[in-house]
Amino acid sequence: MLDASRVIMGTYGQAYIDGVWQTHINKLEASVEIEKKELNLVGRDWKVHKNGAKKGSGTMSGYKVTSDMIQRGFTKFDIISKLDDPESFGHERVRLINCMPDKIQLANWTAGEEVQEETTFTFEGYELVDPIVSN
Repeated sequence: MLDASRVIMGTYGQAYIDGVWQTHINKLEASVEIEKKELNLVGRDWKVHKNGAKKGSGTMSGYKVTSDMIQRGFTKFDIISKLDDPESFGHERVRLINCMPDKIQLANWTAGEEVQEETTFTFEGYELVDPIVSN
């Protein structure tokens, strides 16, 4: 039976860009898609699939506190996502390699409201640095 205390909450998540902790980031999402080639083979009544190219994409968002993303421009950077929870079986770190923003937010504000910043990006590889393993 599932021990509910082991379910990981995003509350303790952290994002690092080129090794620098981004304390203002409160959401990070990244995923990889694979392009599958559909093949029809003689003697088979099922379509089969061959793995093709992979594509990584993601979004990070949080509060605007610096002009870092504007200054960085479209240069590539690495992100390390750390997912941790004191009650979990451990923490997980995933390195997203060669990230590049899709667009850079130059201005987006409303009087009386905190400024949110969202950056969509692509990446060219990943590495599972620290996996979570149950006991």
